[in-house]
Amino acid sequence: MSAIATSMFTKPNSAHSKFLTVTPSPLSSLPNSRHSLFPKCPPCPSSTLRRILVFSNPSEESDPLVAKDEWLKRLPDKNKPLYSHSLPCIEAWLKKLGFHQSIEDRAIWFVEKPDWHAQLSLEVTDLYIRYLKNGPGNLEKDVERRFSYALSREDIENATLGGP
Repeated sequence: MSAIATSMFTKPNSAHSKFLTVTPSPLSSLPNSRHSLFPKCPPCPSSTLRRILVFSNPSEESDPLVAKDEWLKRLPDKNKPLYSHSLPCIEAWLKKLGFHQSIEDRAIWFVEKPDWHAQLSLEVTDLYIRYLKNGPGNLEKDVERRFSYALSREDIENATLGGP
């Protein structure tokens, strides 16, 4: 929960906790309704603000590299299919390979190598990599390749980092 709610935190109290300001939605002020985050909380007027003390993992909060290293340690064997990897493991692996995640679309990743630039997309059924003609090298047009998540992490790594 701490990773999801981190962006909603305001006014840190200490290194191990933060205050979260919650403004009740209009549904929570209706009679006999329950707010999904606070099922035992009685309905309150919409003008009321509640401050909730939320404890989070200080190691992830203070150093994102620690969290990334934890997920790298949890990577399955490199010969296992990519579908057997959790999303945080795949993200840590891509960061280790030099990819950077898009801010606008979290399923899009970019990498810049000396000989080429590429955009990688984590789609529902496949992983796509598009080598961009506007990067270094002499591509006449963008080159796109698709890889099934049934391939091993090692095979996908070798194929994508091999370039266009």
